[in-house]
Amino acid sequence: QTSEEILHHLQNIVDFGKHVMKQFFGENYVHHGEIVQLPLDFIRQLCVKIQPERPESRCDKDMDTLSGYAMCLPNLTRLQTYRFVEHRPILCIEIKPKCGFIPFSSHVSQEIKHKVCRYCMHQHLKVANGKWKRPSKYCPLDLFSGNKQRMHFALKSLLQEAQNNLKIFKNGELIYGCKDDQDSVSDWNELARHLKPFFFPSNGLVSGPHCTRTIVKELIHVITMALLSSTEACRAGDMRTVPISHGRSYCEASAFNKELVRNGKHKLESSGLPRGCLLYKTLQAQMLDMLDIEGLYPLYNRVEQYLEEFPEERSTLQIDGPYNEAFYEKLLDLSTEDDGTVAFALTKVQQYRIAMTAKDCSIMIALSPCLQDECSEQRPVVLTSKSRFTFSVSVLDLDLKPYESIPHQYKLDGKIVNYYLKNVQAKDDPVMSSLFKENEDCTLVLHKV
Repeated sequence: QTSEEILHHLQNIVDFGKHVMKQFFGENYVHHGEIVQLPLDFIRQLCVKIQPERPESRCDKDMDTLSGYAMCLPNLTRLQTYRFVEHRPILCIEIKPKCGFIPFSSHVSQEIKHKVCRYCMHQHLKVANGKWKRPSKYCPLDLFSGNKQRMHFALKSLLQEAQNNLKIFKNGELIYGCKDDQDSVSDWNELARHLKPFFFPSNGLVSGPHCTRTIVKELIHVITMALLSSTEACRAGDMRTVPISHGRSYCEASAFNKELVRNGKHKLESSGLPRGCLLYKTLQAQMLDMLDIEGLYPLYNRVEQYLEEFPEERSTLQIDGPYNEAFYEKLLDLSTEDDGTVAFALTKVQQYRIAMTAKDCSIMIALSPCLQDECSEQRPVVLTSKSRFTFSVSVLDLDLKPYESIPHQYKLDGKIVNYYLKNVQAKDDPVMSSLFKENEDCTLVLHKV
């Protein structure tokens, strides 16, 4: 890309955060950053300096060392929405919650998608492809349930198998997160050593084998309370998307759900999320994916066909920006009644891109211990058994998913579902299992007639 194209691309990211995602998440949670120009020599030196620090799995991505443009963003591992004394230690937890609902669209062709969430199915394909050594017990529907017991289970599962979905920073330094060959027991002990001064400042009260478990429990409690905290209103906060109860509120593959069924209970409590909390807003944005990729793909093809005939219309349709007020206003049309127009197809495509962005965002929770007399009315505070924290919650990784990635998403969806049906569900079903053993290459595809 030329320097001008890169500048335009970065400007789009900034505008999208400022004019679109801020409307969904609220002023305090989206830090859209600004564009800066840097000397090329500085960028090259930076590139060399950071290379040894990068995890192996990220080394296939290169830094742009030619354009001289960059985005300047606040360091959210330290950032607070309030001014803190500089020397005060700060703990920061980064969570990538992923998609928190099960598709409710009638376009879904495989019944399994109405029962098992995308994340739980994808885990098996990722393990088979060697991306991870074992599947995680984390299920996003547990985290988004608003039920504290389910949320605690989800966060504990994330801590056990962090993969790329959880990182913990202390004073801006990564102390816990994705390692290629993680030994979670020794890592938990190491994590507890870092966290003990935060949760048990007087020392000596907690020690021995229960120490690690107690500290992890306190950490999970604090994260849950921060995630459920109600935040300032934003324009999309009252946006009427599909009610969350519309779909199933639990995933059949969730380890929490399986445990309940094993114990003879079949009712999963879903308390629902407080309307003002960031998880609720994230879920509302995710649920703009009302048709599922299977219902959306034909609409994408309709837009593509139109663009083939009228390529000059691409800028009028705002496919590549500008992401302004007018772009946001069009997203508010929640009708699912297809009138056969390109306008309808385009609105659904743009809503899907927003939903994909919300499914892949990260939530940062920064915590700083505060003394009782310092905690004024204006600051949100969360209490633990021995300490109190002021905290701030932010959301990042909000650049709009590319229009061109939709065919890839469609193919990937098919791969994930087919792998799960053939290798996971079939093994649970003895009849299906013997059928697959007879002919491993056989694939049965059912189409709605």
